[in-house]
Amino acid sequence: MGRLARSTLQAARHVGWYCSSLMGDNHYRRYVTHREQTHPGEAVLSEREYWKMRHRAAEANPGAHCC
Repeated sequence: MGRLARSTLQAARHVGWYCSSLMGDNHYRRYVTHREQTHPGEAVLSEREYWKMRHRAAEANPGAHCC
């Protein structure tokens, strides 16, 4: 693989990561990692439960987001 192709692939990965971050795709993964590191052995919410919690919190505090 040439240098230009490697650079293009790396740039595409960075753009993909950024878009995923904006859309919230990695939020649950970050939550699980945080729980495992700071509260080892404790229960972790399922992904479905996690998103329900996030949406309830956003609805309860509408001033916390920009739009």
